[in-house]
Amino acid sequence: MWFKNAQPYRLTKPLNWQTEELEQQLESLAFVPANSQEVSKLGFVAALGNKAGRSLVHEVEGSLLIAIEKEEKMLPASVIREELEERVRQLESEQGRPARKAEKEAMKEDIVAVLLPRAFSRRTQIRALILPKAQLVLVDTSSANRAEELLSLLRQAMGSLPIAPLMPNTLPEEAMADWVRTGAIGNNLTPLEEAELKSLAETGGSVKLKDLPLDSDEVRAYLDSGLLVSKLGLDWADSLTFVLNADMSLKRIKFSDVIQEQNDDIDKEDLAARLDADLVLMAGEFNRLWPDLLDAMGGVDDTI
Repeated sequence: MWFKNAQPYRLTKPLNWQTEELEQQLESLAFVPANSQEVSKLGFVAALGNKAGRSLVHEVEGSLLIAIEKEEKMLPASVIREELEERVRQLESEQGRPARKAEKEAMKEDIVAVLLPRAFSRRTQIRALILPKAQLVLVDTSSANRAEELLSLLRQAMGSLPIAPLMPNTLPEEAMADWVRTGAIGNNLTPLEEAELKSLAETGGSVKLKDLPLDSDEVRAYLDSGLLVSKLGLDWADSLTFVLNADMSLKRIKFSDVIQEQNDDIDKEDLAARLDADLVLMAGEFNRLWPDLLDAMGGVDDTI
């Protein structure tokens, strides 16, 4: 349940989130396994997992959790290519002429149709946390493309979704470079000894730093040469650590043991209660983290 990543998106106008209404909207696009001739399938699934209930929307203290599942048929390109090459050779041998483009395309479609029913399926789930109080949607994935798949499906279910990538008033690379240079951030944020420095020039290089004091002369020399900070490890309020990226996404989120152990008194056999309680803690931490993080970057332009 604890998010390991967060692709953040900003709601550009307040929405009146109603759990029951959203549940009905998502039901129209609930996940159904792909049939024998479908390459992939995408749909909404139980937010907490089937073992903890079947609700597609789970609400805790005003925050909403949703989830999608994607099924993809695994058809190795090499297998398709080898079979296609064999069929092309056979046609050219029998008819004594080169195969036409349209014929090759028809052959390929036929090969895929034959292989699909026997293909292995891979299923992945992605969750998103809607924080109306912070006007944010956080998607638990390291891939921006996967996050867009979830948002696109949510937009389709709701009819419209006023949302945009989250960007603060200060360029994140510049803000993080200033934090490293001064060693001070405030807002409960503390730099860790992990960063990636990068040049904005197309021909520029990058430097990865790990377990190196960021106030060292070496790091200062990199910054003085014009490198900006594209990734930075941060601690927030001794509650969680993460790596902040230039696109404002958070990677490798780790909640402290103190936070996660708060629900240890809940019976582990009561999976639904434990997941619900963990979600309360996680949503609460995120609701407090993001205002601090954005304020440290000069806030967000409300005119967008």
